[in-house]
Order: sequence, then structure tokens, then C-alpha cells
Amino acid sequence: MLVAFSVSPSGAPATGPAPHDASVHGAVAAAVKIVRESGLPNKTDAMFTTIEGEWDEVFDVIKRATEAVGQFGERVSLVLKADIRPGYYGELTGKVERLEAAITEQDSA
Repeated sequence: MLVAFSVSPSGAPATGPAPHDASVHGAVAAAVKIVRESGLPNKTDAMFTTIEGEWDEVFDVIKRATEAVGQFGERVSLVLKADIRPGYYGELTGKVERLEAAITEQDSA
């Protein structure tokens, strides 16, 4: 399965000083670090982190990433989008490769 997710804190942190600006890069960095250390295939872009694996392992990583972000605010917003396709692996790159091939095919038609 592929799961694209975005997690962000809001409100004052449970402990420590309140942030001086509206940036959430520190919280996002904590979440992405957990994803990268999981060893599962993943990719981060400006809006989402996508992770690939089996249901239980993917959601365990997302849970831990969400808990890490919770240290940066009293609330956490989590957005998920999943592509559940049993028996398919390597789709993190495979879907993009098929898209690029289709574009090239249309350009040469």
C-alpha cells in the first residue's frame, strides 16, 4: 500500500516555549526523520510524505510520526490518502514511471 500523509501541529506546545513564528518545519522534520529511519520506501515533497509497505508497518510509522509532531503543539492535524493494492510493490516509483511513459507516448502520437 501507499499512504501519502501530512501532519502538522497547532496551538501551544505541551512543554517548552511557544514558537516565535508560524513555521512548522521543526515538527515536520521530527515526523520525516521517523519515516526515514523506518527503512520503508518513502518520498517527501512540499506537501506530503508518501510511504510504502504493508498496512500494519505503514500505520505504525504514521502513528509514531504523529506522536512526534504532538510534542510541538496541543493539537495535531493529520491528512491521509491511501492506495491499497495488495500484491503490488515498488509503486512509489512505478506509478510515476508509468505516468511518464504515458506522457511520452502521447507526445509522440
